[in-house]
Amino acid sequence: MKEKVIKRVKTVLESPKSDNGILPAESSPLKPYRLAHTSGDEKTVIDVQGLLVGGPQVVIMAGPCSVENEEQITLIAKAVKEAGGTVLRGGAFKPRTGPYDFQGLGKRGLQLLQKAARSTGLRSITEVMDPRDVDLIVEYADILQIGARNMQNYTLLREVGRTKHPVLLKRGMHSTYKEFLLAAEYILTGGNANVMLCERGIRTHVTELRFTLDLNAVPYLQNETHLPIIVDPSHGTGRRDLVPAMSRAAIAAGADGLLIECHIDPDKSISDAEQAISIEALNQLMREINTIAGAIGRTVAT
Repeated sequence: MKEKVIKRVKTVLESPKSDNGILPAESSPLKPYRLAHTSGDEKTVIDVQGLLVGGPQVVIMAGPCSVENEEQITLIAKAVKEAGGTVLRGGAFKPRTGPYDFQGLGKRGLQLLQKAARSTGLRSITEVMDPRDVDLIVEYADILQIGARNMQNYTLLREVGRTKHPVLLKRGMHSTYKEFLLAAEYILTGGNANVMLCERGIRTHVTELRFTLDLNAVPYLQNETHLPIIVDPSHGTGRRDLVPAMSRAAIAAGADGLLIECHIDPDKSISDAEQAISIEALNQLMREINTIAGAIGRTVAT
């Protein structure tokens, strides 16, 4: 499927345009996200260092919100591996609402994340916030994550589209499905077909939770796009006691993977402590996910 996407990219970019660079109306398809839109039953499967995302196996990405120090990320990497996860998450550059909050360790955080992932045989994912940091992060991380706040940062989207590196694009907290897919389109038109979509919750009138996890997005997007769909139940709820239930629900809904925050001592997590689950909770959740995946004809990648 990925080869077909690349071919469609070339076709779109080579189409005759008007003087202002816009495709004429008669050449425009019914869907404005012409590359992200599904064509038949074929789905894009992304190869992340031998790990296939979007295929029959469910992929579990887990780790701390931020890389705090070498001991912390090393211990968590070992725990994620033992639990059955395949991708280590950890922020080196952190977008924080408050300017005085911990902003991450930067390049040192990237180095620690890479070291912990490689020592355990895990792949790694970390957030990129600035177009100027893309080349640096590509050196260290296996997946580039674009956070909700940057979903419509078109300069950043174009820059990661220039690479062929796997990208996980999170839905903006106020964004429609159409806007979400159009954001993915920016990456695809750059020639990067390795795009995963991540539902991470939206802002609604519900004030009791950090966000409302929109699991309608999973089946809707699967009918609308060929790209893999990942769910983030940690940001989607903001409460660790709700993460297991929403993780189970996401797998049952057909998600291709989960992005989960966990910590060796959740209460002491420097960032997003309220939504980080313990290692014990992660182990229990992995057992439950295996059961649910089996019930719908899937397995969990190891």
